Amino acid sequence: MQIKLFIDEDMMSRSLIKGLRARGIDVISVLDEQRIGFDDASQLKYSTQLNRVLCTSNIRDFYQLHVEYIEQDRKHAGIIFVPQKRFSVGEQIKRLLVLIATKSPDQMQSNVEFLSAW
Repeated sequence: MQIKLFIDEDMMSRSLIKGLRARGIDVISVLDEQRIGFDDASQLKYSTQLNRVLCTSNIRDFYQLHVEYIEQDRKHAGIIFVPQKRFSVGEQIKRLLVLIATKSPDQMQSNVEFLSAW
């Protein structure tokens, strides 16, 4: 089984989403789900309910949520941190494809990955 993605508001790019979909990746965004403006905690909860790994550039806030989940012994579907403006869309797609080919949904559960490591 392959990782499914949920793209957060801060890294929503039509070309990123289109490029991932063209390569067979199951990806939805906050726009697709009409969730623009929802707070970070509800976005992480929603992505977990859908069993989708959340992709975000909001490293500070979502890392804090990750820590809170771990401390409270709660599970989330995983978070991929994408540093803002560090990578082109093509580079983001390339790195996400490698990560998705390497990690399973089970391996991502309650874990974080930094796209810069891929």
